[in-house]
Amino acid sequence: MSAEVAIQKFSFPFSCTARLSQQDELPQKGCIQVKALELQGLQENPILNDQSPVTVIGALVQNETQAQDNPKPPLGGDIAAAPAQAKLVSTEPQSAVLSRRCVFEKLTVESEDQRPAAKRQLSSESAARTVAVVKKSAVRKEAEEERHLKPKPQPGQRAGGAAGKRRRRKDLFSSSEVFHRVDAHAIRAGTELKEKCVFEVKTIAQSITQGARTELERLRAIWVWLCHNIEYDVSGYLGQSEKLSSPEEVIAAGRGVCCGYSSLCLEMCREVGIECQEVPGHSKGIGHRQGQSLKNVKSDHMWNAVLLGGQWFLMDACWGAGRVDMDHKSFVKRFDDFYFLTDPEDFIHSHFPDEERWQLLDSPVSLEEFERRVFKTSAFFAMGLRLIQPHHFYIVTDDGEANVSIGFSRPVTFAYEITHHQDLLHCGTSEQRESVNSSSGLLTVSHRSMKLQLLPPASGTYDVKVFARPELATASLSWVCSFTVECPTPRATEEIPENPFVSWGLQPTAGSLGVAGSSQGSEAAELEAGVFELALKTSRPLMVLCELVHPGLEAAVAKRCLATQIQQNLLTCHVLCPLRGFYRLAVFVRDYEKTDVKFQNAANFLLHCKGKVVSPDELFPPNLGSSCGPGIRTADAGLSKFSHTAALVSTQQGKCNITFHNQRDLELHTVLSREESKTTTRPLARHLFCTYTDSKVTVSASLPDAGVYRLGLYARIAPGGDFNPMCDFVLRNSCDQPGPPFPCAYSAWGKGCVLFEPRVGLLEPLCWVRFRVRVPGAQKVSVVGETRTDLKLNKSRVWEGEVFTGSLQQLKLAAASGESGDMAVMMTFDIKQLEREA
Repeated sequence: MSAEVAIQKFSFPFSCTARLSQQDELPQKGCIQVKALELQGLQENPILNDQSPVTVIGALVQNETQAQDNPKPPLGGDIAAAPAQAKLVSTEPQSAVLSRRCVFEKLTVESEDQRPAAKRQLSSESAARTVAVVKKSAVRKEAEEERHLKPKPQPGQRAGGAAGKRRRRKDLFSSSEVFHRVDAHAIRAGTELKEKCVFEVKTIAQSITQGARTELERLRAIWVWLCHNIEYDVSGYLGQSEKLSSPEEVIAAGRGVCCGYSSLCLEMCREVGIECQEVPGHSKGIGHRQGQSLKNVKSDHMWNAVLLGGQWFLMDACWGAGRVDMDHKSFVKRFDDFYFLTDPEDFIHSHFPDEERWQLLDSPVSLEEFERRVFKTSAFFAMGLRLIQPHHFYIVTDDGEANVSIGFSRPVTFAYEITHHQDLLHCGTSEQRESVNSSSGLLTVSHRSMKLQLLPPASGTYDVKVFARPELATASLSWVCSFTVECPTPRATEEIPENPFVSWGLQPTAGSLGVAGSSQGSEAAELEAGVFELALKTSRPLMVLCELVHPGLEAAVAKRCLATQIQQNLLTCHVLCPLRGFYRLAVFVRDYEKTDVKFQNAANFLLHCKGKVVSPDELFPPNLGSSCGPGIRTADAGLSKFSHTAALVSTQQGKCNITFHNQRDLELHTVLSREESKTTTRPLARHLFCTYTDSKVTVSASLPDAGVYRLGLYARIAPGGDFNPMCDFVLRNSCDQPGPPFPCAYSAWGKGCVLFEPRVGLLEPLCWVRFRVRVPGAQKVSVVGETRTDLKLNKSRVWEGEVFTGSLQQLKLAAASGESGDMAVMMTFDIKQLEREA
């Protein structure tokens, strides 16, 4: 039987094969070399010498079949170029593709030409017997060697085959806390080795990984040691000194550039049996310019890929060790765990490998797309942020406006900074902020997203940095992403007031402060009549303070633009706008009972008054208290069932009655006031009159002219104590006709006393006036003027009678109670004076 017939008859897998060069085609010289080497090895074995061509051909045919499934060479595999390597070894699944006929023809012809004539007469039985021997040997060795010679996966290849799901970082470990023991040992061992001046890679690698139980823990120890013991060589990067890159130099000096980190990581991984590769490429680090073209530009960075559990992962110890402060040309240590086994989908935002396969992505990103992508720091991913818009870093304004939107799953506090454009992405500015003030944009935060409306003040190019931190965190805000904004034509807008709290609408911390909801969203409120009302729902009783800011508004006037009402589950703020333009309404709260706790900012609202404004005469009266209208304070004092539950009371007749119940029988006091520049003929106290029967109190107001008044209600909580403010009402009178004053009441006019007639305190002279009054417990009631008129008690227990006013200035209403018979003046009535003839 010929060799060709033997091959076709005995087509079965062979384990024994020549290790071939990793090329798509095997050159003729390679075929001869493999054949020659095999013959050389078989000359010592005369039994198999005749069958060697069959053996080689069978193995190569098998390799062809396997190569069709795995056309690419194994990553990191060495090319078999030296003669010593061209020996018979176990079959590799990704061998070079060879044409079956080509291989057969080449090896058969060449081997036949070199064999003696006697050998070429090999019988068919001998050939079959030889192939059978090889097959049995190969089958026995295949199972044994399969465990040790598994093929290395391609970058991005799924564990368990192409259909498997790629494992993510979170699948390897839940959090970095699981490495606490490993990290502590690596840091401690590294310190001890440095003190002993140990710089040998093997010794360090073995020492820091001692006690590591898994391949992952060994890798973690190497990563932590690199980040804590090697600093970035800033002087080398700037060309001020020679760059250190070899592992020994880097360890001894304790500093190196990116390739120093990657090469040292590579050597240490090899010492502990971890498959590791260096990956060159571009990064958006020091020296990177936003928007620069990287095409045909030499790569400027180096990082590592490691093989764990049959899958490749990425990491960058250089970025994990800290950052460079270009202002001071120094390295700032800052351990950043994000760059340890970073997920490829996140890594590609800042690292672009020269070889596409090292992206480890199902859908690789082009270089142009990488250049356009928004730069995101590790803090962006650590906080679970999600970029909604835009998808590229370069934005051109539309009508002077550009928008940025970021989503989040957990409450986050945001800030931003807009500055004139600088070439470098990392220009040395701080990557953290306590707070950022900016009037060139509107930042609003809703339940699950942040929106930043950018309004550049002039034409030009601007850099925008977004900062953030978790809601409950106390640390500074961290830089999370950057944009470049091109503004061809700015929008003609009024100046926006500075917002030291950055975001508009409810603050992310509002819920924890007790504010559950708002009647106004985070967008700007457009006011047509210069009036705005804000209602905040609360989850518990709160105290509130409000602040109104406008570029042209004085602080004293701003106070007269606000009136707040504090209720059990509701805070209300009334706002008046005397100027056109933008206002910032800031709301501060604290728990109602915790008087020793500071007020904290809960919300900031942007108000835009572009139409009618409120005139200075219509502003709220001065000295308005923080609690307007009925609320928590009145309820605690036992004052309830108010006829007017709002803080603002309007009247078109100049008169109004406010009633409520005094359940604790407190001693009450009322005050009427207005702007001091307004004067009246009689004291404003004469324009209020109180009636107290049973538990019901009626406060009547008769306002002297049109305008805005403050009605203050006070109560004496403890006997003999001071009167405490209960609440203020704002009385707005649109009636031009003056309201008459009330009688002047004295202390004898007490609970249960009711004046039915006359209800005015200014009487006409020389006329008869009917008096009707109820005075509980009185034995005698009289009106004293030019004469004394005793009133009579009717069946309804009302004292009544007709009284002549005469020409005196005043009438007195007096009553006697008890057996003494002493008369006490209860109130007085003024009498208009007669006009004297000239």
